[in-house]
This record gives sequence, C-alpha cells and structure tokens, in this order.
Amino acid sequence: MWLGIDVGTGGSRALLVDAAGKEVASVTVGHQEMRMQQPMWAEQEPSDWAQASFAAVRGVLAKAGLTGAQVRGVGLSGQMHGLVMLDGDGQVIRPSLIWCDQRSQPQVDFIHARVGRENVLRYIANPVLTGFTLPKLLWVRDHEPANFERCRKVLLPKDYVRYCLTGDFATDVADASGTGVFDVVQRKWSMEMMDALGLDRTLLPRCYESAEVTSTISREGARQTGLAEGTPVVGGAGDQAASAVGNGIVETGIVSCTLGTSGVVFAHMDEVAYDPQGRVHTFCHAVPCKWHVMGVTQGAGLSLKWLRNQLLPGVDYDAMTREASTAPAGSQGLYWLPYLMGERTPHLDAQARGGWIGLTAKHTRADLIRSVIEGVSYSQKDALDIIEGLGARVNSVRASGGGARSLFWRQTLADIFAKPVVSLASQEGSAAGAALLAMVGTGEFVSVPEACAATVRIVETLAPQQDYGGRHRVYRSLYPALQPIFPSMGC
Repeated sequence: MWLGIDVGTGGSRALLVDAAGKEVASVTVGHQEMRMQQPMWAEQEPSDWAQASFAAVRGVLAKAGLTGAQVRGVGLSGQMHGLVMLDGDGQVIRPSLIWCDQRSQPQVDFIHARVGRENVLRYIANPVLTGFTLPKLLWVRDHEPANFERCRKVLLPKDYVRYCLTGDFATDVADASGTGVFDVVQRKWSMEMMDALGLDRTLLPRCYESAEVTSTISREGARQTGLAEGTPVVGGAGDQAASAVGNGIVETGIVSCTLGTSGVVFAHMDEVAYDPQGRVHTFCHAVPCKWHVMGVTQGAGLSLKWLRNQLLPGVDYDAMTREASTAPAGSQGLYWLPYLMGERTPHLDAQARGGWIGLTAKHTRADLIRSVIEGVSYSQKDALDIIEGLGARVNSVRASGGGARSLFWRQTLADIFAKPVVSLASQEGSAAGAALLAMVGTGEFVSVPEACAATVRIVETLAPQQDYGGRHRVYRSLYPALQPIFPSMGC
C-alpha cells in the first residue's frame, strides 16, 4: 500500500492506494476556518494542518484495517504559497499567511523595483504576485520585525507537515516554483533573488524532484500517525501539480480544470513558456524535466461556499446545483464576478471585488446560483484562452475537485470552454497524485508517466451543447469597466 496526504485549505486528506493505484480507503479531517482579520487577509494555524493530517492517517489505517508497516511509501501534496516561519527550535512563529492572502501588494512593488521586472522574469520565469510566499515574508519583515528576526526556516504548508512527520526540512520543485524565489528553468532556488533582497539563504529548505525520497518517518511521526518508523517519504508536489499527476496530465494535449476553493486550469508543457504579463504561472511539473502552465481563479468553489454560507444556510451543494439547472443558460443576463479574494488570472489585481452585475427584480434564486457557477467557469475560460495562446494544445479538459462532482457544473464547463470535458474513475486528484509519486519513488513504477498510464481511467466525456461565446464576451467586458473604481471602494 501507498499513502497520499493532501493538506488542503478546508481539510487534510489521507488516501491509501494499492499496487494498481486503486483507492483502498480515504479519510478527511477538517481544518478550522481561515481567519480573515481584515478584507483580503487569510491565515491558518500550521499546527492545525499537522494534527488534522495525523488524525486522517490514523483514521485511514483503521478504516482499511491495515498497520503502518504495510505502507511502503508516503507522498505529500498541499495548498501552495503559504508562509510557515519556524524559529531555531523548529517552533511556529506566527500563523501562516496562506495562498489567498492579498495584503502584500506594497512588498510586490518593492521586489519589482529593487530587483527589476526584467531580472525577476530572468531569475524565476514569473512576475512576483501577492499570492506568492516571498512577498508574504517581506510583509512580516516590514510589519513584524521581531517575528522576522526569530525566523530560521521558511516552509510551505505540506512541508511543515513533512517536518512534523520526519524532522527534516525539504520541499519539491513543483511547490517551490510558487514561492517567488525559485529558478523554474534551472529547477533550483534562485539565490540571485535571495541576495538581491538581503535574505538569508539558509532560510530555504533543500529541494527535490517530486518522486525523490526526501526523508523517512521519524519515531515521533510514527507515534503520531501509526506509520512505521523509517517509511520513505517522497518530495510530493503542490496541490495543482499533484492533482495533475492524479488526473494523468503528464503529456501534451490534455488539460485539467480543478474546482476547489480556488479554480485552476493546468496544462503540461515539454518546454518552458511563460506569459510576460504574468497572467498565468509557469512552474516546474512533478515530472522531471517538464513544466506546466496554470491559471488561477482565486474564488472558484469559494464563491459557491460564500453564497451557501451567507444566503442559503443549510442547503447542500447538490441541492444548489439542482436548483441552478432549472434556470436558463445565461441566468437571464445575470453575471457573477468571482473576485472575492482579488484575482490572479487574468487580471493580477489584489483590489478586484466580486459581485453580481445585471441583477433585476425578475431574477430568481436559481439564477443567482447558476450565475455563480457560470461566472467561475467564465473565469476559468479566460485562463484556458491564455494557455492556448502560449502554444499549449488542448484536445480535452479533465475535470476534478469538489465542483466537478456536479454533472451540471461539468456540462457548464464543456459549454463555456467549447471543449469536451472528461471525468475520471478517481476524483481524488491531489491525494491520488501524491500516492502515485510515492509509488514511483519507491520503485513500483519506473516513471510518473508510466504510473499515470497504468492507473488513470476515463469514465465519461461530455461534449459542448450550448454556445456561450457571446455571453463570455460580455463577461470579459465587465472587469475593465469596473477596475478604475475598485481602489476607491475601501474596506
């Protein structure tokens, strides 16, 4: 058996797979809600991720009726970009500023001014964004100097869980690509970025390829989880690269759309290609010597969750999508802008605000729900268009994540993308990808593509049925019209 652990935003998931890559059992343990002390701020406690991950591992072993000694390897996946700061004793200094935290625009501006935009692109093949780890670290340096001075190591969310399991400081090339201090072309830390900003190089953990063994389960990790001491742990990947492995996005022509709290369109690339405007990200893939391009909608599933929590308490998501399906395509001219946490693709605007446009007295609750699903899908279409413009071939889109469990949402994606949307036998995504990486790292498969070819299976293909082209053009006109007033809206 092999174990994949995915440290998400809403919870940590543990998944066991057998030698065929088939799910044996899975358990998810929820996290506390992210703290938002101010608009556009988002924090979580790293200790909560660790305790939830430990509980999920104990739970999945019990559910499967297995002992830790029967697990041959562990892979890790997790939310990207979060800042975990440890002191000299390995203790967490402050809550983590997570992926959707938008407070660091002044630090982004400082980085581009100090290093130079052209040099930033040369060093890391991406512009620095507020979501990345680097500007979050500089925000702490600027606003909490005492905390910054205590910092001896910077880790990403899944890598903090790795540290708790193994006692080792390590990360992987795919997750490190989203920090803002990683040379994506050369697949190594960019010491040029660190030096230009006066940052201590020793803050960074050692970096590995995703299927490389980084460490083994420690005695304390074994005590906390029930795993056997000495079990190999591989590098793993950030959630999007791991999900791509789980979905078989390891060759050209296949693209994925993952609808979680955020929404991500992801394309495999054999060569490095990047957008100079920074509307999409070019990162290392979990496949050695390969890369990927991805576009991110900050508030994808988050938009539907916000709608449910604020306006439809007690209504489950299945009931919401059923109701949405009763509204006409286009939601009677109602549009949803999903900018609840600013936006990354295609606008790179931390001050962007969400909302409904076109609301009239005739609109129903079903229109409201449908418009949210359509608005998120339009945003993902924006990302797909940019990725195709970079030369990625798109034959079909593989849908995964919580939103993709809805047949209605999958069909909406097919219609708006004007591409076939494919579903797979397993919807585990990131956790499954992490487990497959563990299988490669422990020798069960020779390569990541071989592992995907042996385990990933298509079960459904939805063809486009409706033309959304005109509606998408209207959607795209809304942000430019509203952007000038976003900065003056206040908190």
